[in-house]
Amino acid sequence: MRPVFLHRGPSVAALAIAALLAGCASDAPTKAEIEAARVAAEVAAVAARTPPPINLNRGVAEAAAVYMAFSRDMAALEGGFSDPEQIQAALRRGSAYDPGQISRGLVAYASILALQSPEFVSGVRSLADDQITREKIVADIVADPSYASTLPGAEAAAGLVMTTLAADINALGRAANSIENDAYAIQALYDPRRPWGVAEVANRESRLQAAKVQSAMTVPPSADEAARLFAAAHSGGGALPVTGDPRKPPYPPAVVNALALAALAALGYAGENARANTDALQFDRVSHGCLSMSKLNLFQCLAASRPNYEDMFCLGRHIVRDLATCSRGAAMPAAVVTVSDVTPAEPIIITPARPAAAQTPITITPTPAPAPPPRPAESLTERLNTQPARAPGD
Repeated sequence: MRPVFLHRGPSVAALAIAALLAGCASDAPTKAEIEAARVAAEVAAVAARTPPPINLNRGVAEAAAVYMAFSRDMAALEGGFSDPEQIQAALRRGSAYDPGQISRGLVAYASILALQSPEFVSGVRSLADDQITREKIVADIVADPSYASTLPGAEAAAGLVMTTLAADINALGRAANSIENDAYAIQALYDPRRPWGVAEVANRESRLQAAKVQSAMTVPPSADEAARLFAAAHSGGGALPVTGDPRKPPYPPAVVNALALAALAALGYAGENARANTDALQFDRVSHGCLSMSKLNLFQCLAASRPNYEDMFCLGRHIVRDLATCSRGAAMPAAVVTVSDVTPAEPIIITPARPAAAQTPITITPTPAPAPPPRPAESLTERLNTQPARAPGD
């Protein structure tokens, strides 16, 4: 969907020219009228070269708010549970998300992070000298989102995105370690929580069914967080306290789509009338598939879990750690293995050895190998195992 913008500059010029022609119908234009027409034409030309304001629809900000809030809520969990109800409360919080919603929120949040780069925002807008150029850039991005990764300032924006997401992902990893290690610790004989830790989970079937129901529900965004992210997206950069060194391409799929979404917003083409494009760019196959598989693993884990400490493990492994793993797989680059450049070795100089003096040849007489010991007689089992099989009845 291509948004429509009204061109106020040309309309001003048209009015000025119309007024001038109307004056010409009766009398020749005066110098003042000619100057007014010239000024109006210049204003119209400047307006045509100025891109529309940054424009991002509220749906993107709301999706970003959901991902950011859920990710940081899960990162705040830690081991040291004092009773089974604390574990169940954490499970209810952690299972109450829809994989598609969190996946979309990841890209949406990354796009707002990209808009915090003044280099990217100004770089994209500097290319849009006129309406035709702007529409061509938008069409190129919609046809191939990776095109936005080649625009001026993309490396600076990617650095902000990947550095910020990496910090959140690492926090999730630390929380997962804390919970999983506590699941092992509570089994020790000296742990005072052991009596209830090894006891069977109460209402096992109902808590599994509740997790399945909650997983199909969408989470409403925080109005305050959505408003804050919406304002940051339109600030032109620097509204959120994020930093990061520039990162060179290639970028993971979620970052590619986030840069494309941010570029459309910088050009003024990601507003409410462009939701078809912004919704499409929020879809990330990697994180969506990973989070969907994580849900299935969580259900299987809860179905098999019996003691309370196993529920702790399900929480740490298939909610907190999987969220970190899926986010990392979608937004972080794959590991790259490099080897150092070839360094020429120092030349090896071989000096010929002096001929040795003639020596009396030594004759070596081989020692005969000892005879093998006599093989013992076959046992009954060996005879039965080496005889050919017989058909039944033979």
